[in-house]
Amino acid sequence: MITAKEKYQRALGSLTFDRMYGYVKKNPSENIIKLINLGEKFLGNTFPKKNFEAFRNAVSDPGSVWYGYAERIINECDGGYIKKLLMALGLGAGVAGTKAVRANREKYKCNIPFIMLLDPTSACNMNCKGCWSAEYGHKSNLSLDEMRSIVDQGTKIGTHVYMFTGGEPLIRKNDILTLCRENPNCAFLAYTNSTLIDEKLCEEVKEVGNLTFAVSIEGTPESNDERRGQGAYEHAIRAMDLLREHGIFFGISVCYTSKNVSEVTSDEFLDYMIEKGVRFAFYFNYMPVGHMGDADLIPRPDQRAHMYTWLRKVRDSKTGKPLFFLDFQNDAEYVGGCIAGGRNYFHINSEGDMEPCVFVHYSDSNIRNKTILEGLHSPLFMAYYHNQPFNDNHLRPCPMLENPDCLRKIIADTGAQSTDLIQKEDVNTLCSKCDKFAAEWKPIADNLWQTMTHPDPKTQFYRDTDEAKAGK
Repeated sequence: MITAKEKYQRALGSLTFDRMYGYVKKNPSENIIKLINLGEKFLGNTFPKKNFEAFRNAVSDPGSVWYGYAERIINECDGGYIKKLLMALGLGAGVAGTKAVRANREKYKCNIPFIMLLDPTSACNMNCKGCWSAEYGHKSNLSLDEMRSIVDQGTKIGTHVYMFTGGEPLIRKNDILTLCRENPNCAFLAYTNSTLIDEKLCEEVKEVGNLTFAVSIEGTPESNDERRGQGAYEHAIRAMDLLREHGIFFGISVCYTSKNVSEVTSDEFLDYMIEKGVRFAFYFNYMPVGHMGDADLIPRPDQRAHMYTWLRKVRDSKTGKPLFFLDFQNDAEYVGGCIAGGRNYFHINSEGDMEPCVFVHYSDSNIRNKTILEGLHSPLFMAYYHNQPFNDNHLRPCPMLENPDCLRKIIADTGAQSTDLIQKEDVNTLCSKCDKFAAEWKPIADNLWQTMTHPDPKTQFYRDTDEAKAGK
């Protein structure tokens, strides 16, 4: 539900954007900064002024990769679509969302997520090696009304960004589009194998404006199809061509494994993705979850170290790539460690189970018998709240992959149950697949942490508060 104040902000923002965007498009090199100034005006003091100053510095230098990045978005993306997406991200998530999330963390003394992930369906039309979704089949779904309730409850506590996982979420694309139309103040993203992206969907996405995609792809046709199946690479490229032709802002989702690290980090791969219109790249360390989980696919410690140094290289403003990169394992130092358990995000599966992470399939709460806020106060989620970060070395953030004894203890202490839809996975079975990597990565990660400079995210942890120190 959009408040009267939000409606006024949207109307004013829409009018101002239309005038400014046309002005900027005529002469991007001189006027992009004015668009950033407009964003700072609407976002007020929600974010530090130094953030906006950094944006201005990045795009004011013609030699910076971010200058070309911004110019391409303005010239290549559909203006009406970009306006709606920026309104959802800027006014919905940036202004209303950020303020409410921060306030409610203090009010409710628990984690309040900025983002929620949810599975509209367990169904998937592909069979990727090592993926739990390949096992699930067409077994369960969240109803449209249940997804409406998730978004309604979420926006009331401040969550304005929703990501659809699965399964293949676009099997439920009509319901996803309905949610987008009903919630223009929220931003939505679907992780997709891209097989269901067609002309009709692209036209509908341009119309709603607040939906984007992360297309799954993993390097070369050979490295991609070896894990994802014959023809998967071709489907992904065809979908990118459609999205680019329709001026839609989209990105890629890359699962890096012990077998594809060199392919997914090559200049050839990245340059081709940029050519295809990709604007962001989300990288995920393979996690050996479920009966089909394969510990041999976990990147080796030397590969993980390569990923860390590679990120710094491709983000260099002078010599890097004009893509927005996130690596949810190696970027933990920017957010103070693990962001799961509702600290920044949590996951709701297709059975309604509230899980702390898309990779941690254990739960003690379900949306069909608890509210989201009740779930965030459950023993499982409060165990995350009380124990984050799980390691002071934020290059070892995860309670499963890098600190498996942490997850063992959390599940034992809280009594959370496996939510695997096919074969319940005991926490010791899961964590035993991570023990070897955790032990081998520790000395390498500790050396990186001690010998390199790292950002200070100035994140307040529960354990650092007066309440925690007093043992309350």
